[in-house]
Amino acid sequence: MATSSNPPALLVPSDCAVLIVDPQPGLAFAVQSLDRQLLLNNLIAVAKTAQAFSLPLIVSTSASKIYSGPMFAALREHIAGVVPLERKNMNAWEDAAVKAAVVGTGRKVLLVAGLLTEACVSFPAIHAVKAGFQVYCIADACGGATQESHRLALERMRDCGVQMTSWLQVLLELQRDWTRRETYDAARAIVEHHAGGYGIGLAYARDMIGAPAAPA
Repeated sequence: MATSSNPPALLVPSDCAVLIVDPQPGLAFAVQSLDRQLLLNNLIAVAKTAQAFSLPLIVSTSASKIYSGPMFAALREHIAGVVPLERKNMNAWEDAAVKAAVVGTGRKVLLVAGLLTEACVSFPAIHAVKAGFQVYCIADACGGATQESHRLALERMRDCGVQMTSWLQVLLELQRDWTRRETYDAARAIVEHHAGGYGIGLAYARDMIGAPAAPA
């Protein structure tokens, strides 16, 4: 576990991979820890961020034909090229295909999001730490069955060495400098579409800077 004297380094795109677990409507019915539309917004932002910074993106689903349903349609639109890895157990790290996909990226920093925080997010996150990964839980892109159980799951992960973060912090940490032109347009578009008031502010600033001078 990282300590205050040896904090984890800031995220670097070339080090990171993303695992989204069970982004499925049947499980979203159980989410009470935050608004479901906000959760979907944040998951889409995570997926777009992975694409913008060329991070390997693994998606795993479970019980998609008998209970949970397919991946959210709105998310699927943005990652049409990603085929979800279907599994039978709750812990994606105990599924050979999911674990192999994560390990096969060659990345040692794993960003985890999805449903439900109490099980299908926390179990692989904790196991990945034990396997030697530096793991971050994108907490505002995770949904729990209650606010209390979501909070307790986050605390359990933190106690096991998982770092807590948000999707916006991940994006800003990867961008780091708005003069990085290769990812500027994509990163800014994600913020404008998904970051609420901050996005509105960026759009406003862009329009003001590009507006013609006011008449004297």
